[in-house]
Amino acid sequence: MENEYLIVGLGNPGREYERTRHNAGFMVAERLAGLWKANWSMEKKFSARIAKADLGGNRLWLCEPQTYMNLSGESVGALVGFRKFALERVMVVVDDADLPLGEVRLRSSGSSGGHHGLESVEQHLGTREYTRQRIGIGRRDQAVREIAGHVLSQFSAGEQEVLEKVLQRACDQVESWLKFGVAKAMSQFNGAVKI
Repeated sequence: MENEYLIVGLGNPGREYERTRHNAGFMVAERLAGLWKANWSMEKKFSARIAKADLGGNRLWLCEPQTYMNLSGESVGALVGFRKFALERVMVVVDDADLPLGEVRLRSSGSSGGHHGLESVEQHLGTREYTRQRIGIGRRDQAVREIAGHVLSQFSAGEQEVLEKVLQRACDQVESWLKFGVAKAMSQFNGAVKI
């Protein structure tokens, strides 16, 4: 039987959130679906959009929870439980305001870092032992902890070029993870894009 991998992009459903910073995970998942020619369908039993692809002998599942960010774990937990994905073959892609715009960071496990989407995933999986890819979105003021307005804002015209490079780097890192594992993908692609 082929190996199955799950890549989950976190974000908020709905047009008003479509290109916001908080939806960086959705943007990566959508770009991967385009690269892999995978079509999205709504799977009500998982409260998620799902796209499937075959690549290099692997069956790849892309997931966008439709539960809103803070309840993302409901979809992830249901899908992992139903398909019995091995946790080392699960990656969650998420925005990170503590990383500057232009930076990508992959880790094989770790804390939520205060990200409510990751907190929900951790709660529903019952573990922190899954791979997470953080997409830096920066913050306007390092001293301000309340950032709801910032994460729900759109990228400016001046940031679009950086965003494009970040999304490409994130996709390259996912493909490296699939082919070579987390350590190689981290050493190859963690860090800032060249601007």
